Amino acid sequence: AKNTIMLYFRQILIMLVSLYTVRVVLDVLGVVDYGIYNVVAGIVTMFTFLSGAMATACQRYFSFELGRKDYEQLKKTFSVSLISYIVIAVLVLLFAETVGLWFVYNKLDIPVDRVHAARLVYHASVLSLFLTIVTTPYMASIIAHEDMTVYAYVSIVEVLLKLLVPLLLPLFVFDKLVLYGYFLAGVVVISTLIYRKISRKRYEECRSGWYWDKFLFKELISYTGWNMFGSLTKVSKFQAVNIVLNQYYNPVIVASRSIAIQVNNAVKSFAQNFSTAVRPQIIKSYAADKIDEMNLLVFRSCKATFYLMFVFMLPLSLEMTFVLSLWLKSPPQYVVIFTQLILLDALIESVSYPLMTVAQATGKIKLYQVVVGGILLLNLPLSMVAMVLGFSPVSVFIIAVVLTFIAFIFRLIIIKRLIRFSIRDFFIQVILPIIVSSVIGFSFAFLVKYLMNPSFFRTILVVIISVLSFSLVFFYFGLSRNERVRVFHFIKSKTGVR
Repeated sequence: AKNTIMLYFRQILIMLVSLYTVRVVLDVLGVVDYGIYNVVAGIVTMFTFLSGAMATACQRYFSFELGRKDYEQLKKTFSVSLISYIVIAVLVLLFAETVGLWFVYNKLDIPVDRVHAARLVYHASVLSLFLTIVTTPYMASIIAHEDMTVYAYVSIVEVLLKLLVPLLLPLFVFDKLVLYGYFLAGVVVISTLIYRKISRKRYEECRSGWYWDKFLFKELISYTGWNMFGSLTKVSKFQAVNIVLNQYYNPVIVASRSIAIQVNNAVKSFAQNFSTAVRPQIIKSYAADKIDEMNLLVFRSCKATFYLMFVFMLPLSLEMTFVLSLWLKSPPQYVVIFTQLILLDALIESVSYPLMTVAQATGKIKLYQVVVGGILLLNLPLSMVAMVLGFSPVSVFIIAVVLTFIAFIFRLIIIKRLIRFSIRDFFIQVILPIIVSSVIGFSFAFLVKYLMNPSFFRTILVVIISVLSFSLVFFYFGLSRNERVRVFHFIKSKTGVR
């Protein structure tokens, strides 16, 4: 509970600061430069599937050894991970500064007078990626040890520095787009040094010296490789589609999608933070061969992640036009419908977070990544077909929602093959309760919106009714009797009520 609370405190602050930062950056850079930054940085961001896959692999192996209490093997695993990822970071750097740079010059639709600035921003983004990959084992150690307080504090420092960046830009006469890129790279340098310093101070495996084991290396790289394939699907879904949109539409459409992604990241991070907090427990339960205990934790976690997504998504989706107008001075075209659809996509995906962890815990991820990843990879080709045929850019988001739902169905089928898992019990105990709760909660909130004229007061009322009605309905229809008792006991323990 303490870890979860710390992550929520972190995320509330990060969400508020991040959303305000987008407004400031959009105002300082302008829509065109903001779109250019997201397209150029998106080239580099495509490589983050490496760091994402590596982080998942590190967390799995570190948590697994902690669950088995094999601390000597933990030291060996950390050392092999660090050496491997330094080598991979160097290879990525070389690739990004050759093939990636060629792509920026020859394939992106960038105004002629902004090509030089875009190139400089690209170099800064490559530096950030290099440091992110090298930092992965240190960050994974913090999460595997469930030391979320440290993780929360470092993240807060990082996001506050990112807010400071656009506030400083007006003080300089230099190209603001270039300054923005390099200042953000500076923030990554600072956070890298902090993560390394704290990890080496707190955890013995992070300062135990160099060790090499080719068999462990092969196992780790094989696991990471299949995770990379899974992470690549996210790249194709977000960054690659952004680049394709740039080929068929103007930078304003890209800026609208980038804003929608920012909102989506802020909202779904609440569910992801819960998943981050519970992930080590799921892996450690599997390592200790406590499958029934793990399944119970997974069922509860699936409901919790859905609740944390829906309770924010519901009022935001209903009042999206007003909220975006309040947040952004002049919301770009399509941004409202883009944001609503991307939140629906994230809501479906949120139920899958604990299921993803189960697959990771088993170590048998080849079939899972091939099937689920293969489905999600269709986002890019299907989106390209839609654009070639002249469909609205909205079609890109509809395609994503449909594919995410199909992938969820196949996740359940594959998990059943990997462990002792009942799809029937999952449907009765998880899916049915959240459907009932969602329909009732949405009905109350929509009724308020329908009966009142647009105003600031209506927005506030919709938010209050949405949160209260869905929370109460979810408590009585979404939770089992034992879960309600646990919630009561938790509230009593925190408030001192007898």
